Amino acid sequence: MVIFLVTLSCVGCDQGTKLLAAEHLPKFQMTSYLNDLLRVGYTENIGVFLGLGNNLSEQARFWFFVVLVGAFLLALLVYLVSNAKQHLVPLIALSLVFSGGMSNFYDRVVNNGAVIDFLNIGIGSIRTGIFNVADIAIMFGVFLLIFAQSKHKPTVSKSTNRSFIWFWLTPHGCACSTSFNQLPQAMNHHVA
Repeated sequence: MVIFLVTLSCVGCDQGTKLLAAEHLPKFQMTSYLNDLLRVGYTENIGVFLGLGNNLSEQARFWFFVVLVGAFLLALLVYLVSNAKQHLVPLIALSLVFSGGMSNFYDRVVNNGAVIDFLNIGIGSIRTGIFNVADIAIMFGVFLLIFAQSKHKPTVSKSTNRSFIWFWLTPHGCACSTSFNQLPQAMNHHVA
């Protein structure tokens, strides 16, 4: 039920804001608000995070950003459903990553490989890339998962701690690094 509610609310909010952005914001032009802290304007991103992959061929973008990401999202959904009894915080965190990824994946499928972005924040020349509500859900889910994992670090002997960087490819290229050995254990611990 949690997976369904998180996904429904995130995808609904993201797709609703993208619809409003497409209908009411100037195309490919940012408007500044709050002393240039916030910029808003419609854009379409054919790459991933910070425009990475924009120079790939259309066929390569399809295989990386649609096929591989679709397979990742399917695997994540299977994991979520088969582990729906896990503790609430990791379940919500992974559901946020799934729902944000699913909403951006939907964009890619219906918008000829492009994701609708419309928000940018920063101070002066220090700015984020242009993003959307799905990206916020993905990043919040990743941070929540890292927080949940750091809250309860399991004790692992040196001989069995085979850690490596684990990247999660999402439709916008957001990545999460963690220990492969600790991720399943972190899912099984209570978060206070």
